[in-house]
Amino acid sequence: MKQFFSFVKKEFLHILRDRQTLLILLGMPIALIMIFGFALTTEVKNAKFAVLDFSKDVATKELTSELDASRYFDLVAEIHSYKEIQTLFHRGKASIVIVFPPSFYSDLQHLNTAPIQIIADASDPNVATTLTGYATNIIMNYQKRLTLNKKLPYTIQTEVRMLYNPQLKGSFSFVPGVISMILMLVCTMMTAITIVREKEIGTMEVLLVSPIQPIKIILAKAVPYLLISIVNIISILIISVFVLDVPIKGSLVLLLSESILFTITCLSFGLLISTSTNSQQMAMFISLTGMFLPTVMLSGFMFPIENMPWILQVISNIFPARWFYQIVRAVMIKGLPLSSVWKETVILCGMTVLLLIASLKNFKIRLA
Repeated sequence: MKQFFSFVKKEFLHILRDRQTLLILLGMPIALIMIFGFALTTEVKNAKFAVLDFSKDVATKELTSELDASRYFDLVAEIHSYKEIQTLFHRGKASIVIVFPPSFYSDLQHLNTAPIQIIADASDPNVATTLTGYATNIIMNYQKRLTLNKKLPYTIQTEVRMLYNPQLKGSFSFVPGVISMILMLVCTMMTAITIVREKEIGTMEVLLVSPIQPIKIILAKAVPYLLISIVNIISILIISVFVLDVPIKGSLVLLLSESILFTITCLSFGLLISTSTNSQQMAMFISLTGMFLPTVMLSGFMFPIENMPWILQVISNIFPARWFYQIVRAVMIKGLPLSSVWKETVILCGMTVLLLIASLKNFKIRLA
């Protein structure tokens, strides 16, 4: 029994000495419970909507106010033409647009019926379906109040259009997310262990005494994984188009270029992990927990970022997968040009440069 407690004491001392492991053991459960507790919900709140009101009467103003007052919608714009709808969707400024035809209230009063059009951005079909359902319910509740104590009930006809994904195929949503997840896992995890492996087997000493510069050592480690990742990108796109029937509506060259940029970002992050750790096990664990969970939970792939508390929305900005997911959706599903995703592209470029600089500075030219 005395030996047993001695081993228990030794294990505690070992954990306390290893600060990285201690941080993971104590910090990861807290992070997971926060992420799962706040992000795991299918309810969409605070969605941005715009109004195209050709009638501008008391009924349209009341309906707009009721939509804006609900916890599901926030009014962001009152537009004046159908052309502005595409602009709002391209820039991600709104998720749905409510269109009121001319003489809306007059038609209700005299004809007892009037149409309303709901135009949704269906590049994310689950969110589009949920939001149109919320809007339809609010409109129906307004209709019931109008028809109260009326002999001839009013009828509001709601027309729904789904842009970019009229058939509401789920593959249109998860393919961009799967691309992000696969590239992040393969690139980050594999490069995370490459330099550590050299340290463990003792060959790093040979590399350090060679005349090759540290930056070349780091880049030489990344090039093979970059080539493998390009093959992965091509195969994923082929399967997406010919098996999953997900079209590439935008420029194929732009999509491939953005994918390669994201791959380089992931490789840079993997190299930073590799130069910061001393064991393959630790490097693999950090790459899995540090990138896989945020990619799934905080990139907008599975759960809308707008749904999360503001602190998680801020944290999501530091993960490359969030920006790449937006790029793939915009280029592949919406068919947008580079001018629509330049901000996300610049952010990924900045992340890549910072990660490469950090990797180089963290690379030790002497082994302790």
